[in-house]
Amino acid sequence: MTAAVFFGCAFIAFGPAFSLFIFTIAKDPLRVIILIAGAFFWLVSLLLSSLVWFIATKATNAQDLTLQKNLLIFGCIFSVILQEVFRFAYYRLLRKANEGLAAISEEDGPPLSVREMAYVAGLGFGIMSGAFSMINTLSDSLGPGTVGMFGDSQYYFITSALMTLALTLLHTFWGVVFFEGCERKRWWVIAVVLCLHLMVFSLSLLNPFYVGSILPVYAIMLLMAVWAFFSSGGSLHNITLLWTCRKSNTETSS
Repeated sequence: MTAAVFFGCAFIAFGPAFSLFIFTIAKDPLRVIILIAGAFFWLVSLLLSSLVWFIATKATNAQDLTLQKNLLIFGCIFSVILQEVFRFAYYRLLRKANEGLAAISEEDGPPLSVREMAYVAGLGFGIMSGAFSMINTLSDSLGPGTVGMFGDSQYYFITSALMTLALTLLHTFWGVVFFEGCERKRWWVIAVVLCLHLMVFSLSLLNPFYVGSILPVYAIMLLMAVWAFFSSGGSLHNITLLWTCRKSNTETSS
């Protein structure tokens, strides 16, 4: 049973991200490099935010549980802000290195656009964020013990996997929208991404009231998916053409 929970939650949490990596990134070495660099930037932001939280806890020498919880919330909010700061720093780095990246990519094909780099960088942020969010939970799911024996929720592992999936995809969508906002100098877009990131974090504090956290998070994810689609150049006309093409192919094959 523990093995089934482990593999089921792992496939839910990382299956879509792994599929995106295999079908859209793995065949292009330059995209792989950008994804790994994006994951590294997220790791650096986590390291710095952890360092700030560690210093804050040592400086206050908090023994009160309420104060410890407040420090933890402060550390998480600071971490969210720092992640977006490093996302902007990574955007600036990619823009500075754009000419060099274009020269490298011309040997194998057309150079990567900013929108493509935004998608790959966002997925790198999401994969690393999801890994740190879920790896300990997956380790605990292997046992020993059974969740819910002492009145706790039996849906802890599945909801953790669903939240990790949402966070991974959200980072991907946020990356696309964030880079587009930077390109067009629409700073309100960056502010909206930061506010939505903070909102998702705040919703996670509602757990174990899982319905109150998962449903709004997935609503935000769907909203960001639509926004990222249009930010990356998509349109209703493209959807109509895709639907018409598929319908004609189906009629031809039948």
